[in-house]
Amino acid sequence: MAKKPKKTSAGTPATTALTAAGTDFTLHSYEHDPAAPSYGEEAAQALGVEPGRVFKTLVASVDDRLTVAIVPVSATLDLKALASAVGGKRATMADPTVAERTTGYVRGGISPLGQRKRLPTALDESATGYGTICVSAGRRGLEVELSPKDLASLTDAVVAPIARS
Repeated sequence: MAKKPKKTSAGTPATTALTAAGTDFTLHSYEHDPAAPSYGEEAAQALGVEPGRVFKTLVASVDDRLTVAIVPVSATLDLKALASAVGGKRATMADPTVAERTTGYVRGGISPLGQRKRLPTALDESATGYGTICVSAGRRGLEVELSPKDLASLTDAVVAPIARS
């Protein structure tokens, strides 16, 4: 009996989810430098995009429930604002190993899309000031550009002021 060819895919769970949803998006790739001090700022610089338009995906624990926060790479996550946005009282950053295991992505490549387990999600309201934003497409060196409205819709995100400069 002949062996079946192994399936290979250039896509990631994030791009697969976008394609399945029929969402318009643009994929951007760049050579990731392992020595870069910030994955998000590296992406902004490599793509020639202002850092306020490139968003990082962070995983936090809100009242012991894992929650995704999507904030500009030029800002930091306001944990108190995140907790409030998702109806919680207290938030802390999740353990990176737990975040990777739960989302199915590696740190620096965690996408808000196509995660292994769907988590409550909050998108910083600054995203709505742009026609398109960039988020990780599921691996380091790969970003997806899409409208903030589509991102919020696909992730069932609450849009709230969760970042601070």
